[in-house]
Amino acid sequence: MGVRKRETAEARKEVLKNTFIARAVNVPTSPRKMRAVADLIRGKEVYQAMSILKYNAKASSSLLEKLLQSAIFNMEKKKGEKVEDGTAFVKSINVDSGRMLKRLRPAPQGRGYRVRKRSNHVTIVLDTIGGSGEEAVAVEETEGEEIPQVRE
Repeated sequence: MGVRKRETAEARKEVLKNTFIARAVNVPTSPRKMRAVADLIRGKEVYQAMSILKYNAKASSSLLEKLLQSAIFNMEKKKGEKVEDGTAFVKSINVDSGRMLKRLRPAPQGRGYRVRKRSNHVTIVLDTIGGSGEEAVAVEETEGEEIPQVRE
């Protein structure tokens, strides 16, 4: 293995030290419906995301809530301490298409319409605010300064 590959592998390991992953495979919901809920919590703090999912009326929000809870438990297990308010956020959430069950539904004049029962794979990645250099710098810059408000 070359020196450059070793350096990039070590850099990747450093980045992954503060990221925590949870996956759900073959969730029986269409990816489009799941993405609508996933977009609500992307980039939010974990406890804020939990409350958003808890009070959302869509069926896929309960499945995402369980997955987010699993990611929080993975984080606590790996770090060895409880996650505090405001320290962890949803870095990324990906909803990919899973396997598709194909069925036939009776149709007029002896035909059959194809019914595709879709499923999806969801991956949640959590990160701590001091996890990578970019987030830490952004937080330090905004703490002491006044943030200008955008007026419409």
